[in-house]
Amino acid sequence: MFGFLKNKLKGALSKFSKDVEEEIKEEQVEEKAKEIPKEEAKAEEKKEVKKHFVKICPKCGSINTTIPPAGMDVKLTVPDFCSDCENSGVFPEVEEDKIEDFRKEIKKVEEQKLKAKEEKEIKKEPEPKVEPKIEKPKKGFFKKITSKVSEKVTTTKISDKKFDELFWGLEVALLENNAAVEVIEKIKEDLKKELVDKPIARGRIQDTVIASLKKSISELFDVEQINLLEKIKSKKPFVICFVGVNGSGKTTSIAKVANLLLKNNLSVVLAAADTFRAAAIDQLQLHADKLGVKLIKHDYGSDAAAVAFDAVKHAEAKNKDVVLIDTAGRLHSDSNLIEEMKKIVRISKPDMVVFVGESITGNDCTEQAQRFNEAVDLDGIILSKADVDEKGGAAISVSYVTKKPILYIGTGQEYDDLQPFNKEKLLASIGL
Repeated sequence: MFGFLKNKLKGALSKFSKDVEEEIKEEQVEEKAKEIPKEEAKAEEKKEVKKHFVKICPKCGSINTTIPPAGMDVKLTVPDFCSDCENSGVFPEVEEDKIEDFRKEIKKVEEQKLKAKEEKEIKKEPEPKVEPKIEKPKKGFFKKITSKVSEKVTTTKISDKKFDELFWGLEVALLENNAAVEVIEKIKEDLKKELVDKPIARGRIQDTVIASLKKSISELFDVEQINLLEKIKSKKPFVICFVGVNGSGKTTSIAKVANLLLKNNLSVVLAAADTFRAAAIDQLQLHADKLGVKLIKHDYGSDAAAVAFDAVKHAEAKNKDVVLIDTAGRLHSDSNLIEEMKKIVRISKPDMVVFVGESITGNDCTEQAQRFNEAVDLDGIILSKADVDEKGGAAISVSYVTKKPILYIGTGQEYDDLQPFNKEKLLASIGL
């Protein structure tokens, strides 16, 4: 579940953190370089010109080519060559006063190789790879200063403009996973507050980004949560009307909720208010028979609001605990069907209106929930087919956009495949 989103976020976060780290390093070097006295820098440049290096054959130690003084732009286009031992390749540059030390190193390495070879013949073990220690040219005064300054600097700041450039990769990852635009903007603003123009400890950038992202996504679910089982006990009968688009898994989700209520010793009545499709009535009847609950239904084409009304009256007469009303699937753009849905809600006076949407439809699910919420004021959301949703865009967006809680997520086709929504599990599933 949400594996694609997890992998995308992981890659985007890693790149975002590295880009910020690189930007910080460049800014640190530029800022500290400005503090170096020009006189000292010029003096050091003159000192560097006087230094002299020679190329030494790493095999026999003989001098090969004299390197021009520092500051001259010379590019060698062919490999170095030793006339003494006919060795060719890239020869290390060594200061003239370090030549003897370098030759001693070569001799020492050769002795180690010889000793290793003898041990190999005795023990028949692989010959250890020993590389000669090559003396690197000393850093100039300018490089020494900037290096020390960089080591001492533990915090830095990043500009607003640079942040926008660096955030783009993370934004693309979120868009690819169907996160709503409102959600992306929130995450962007939250990260800005944590990173822009604020001191950030070097080496802690990725941790800072991940912590900020986790906090930001966690806040997407900061709406009033509902414990359905506890809420149902507040009234009898407790009426719940389920709405959503065609094929969203609404009827199956109703059966799952009915099963959950029965397991908690609550009596249930189902209402087949989807009178547009005869098959919908038959489907709900099958679920009612399997679960052993009463189904209130009228003929195909009947008034859906009348079915819902009769179900509520039946529950009142028979002292039933809960009424679950199944409505016809409808697009949020169909004004006539939306008006009919409003009529069902007006007549049945449900205690809760629950939207059922397919998690795998991403942004479509979020937009549908938003439009249904505008029409009938939703109380909660059930996301079906979350077990096959690799992107997770709807899961992290729908609650924030509608300001309504996700009650349950569907994780399969069985009646028991209905889990209470848990944001900590969602964060863990996307790697946060």
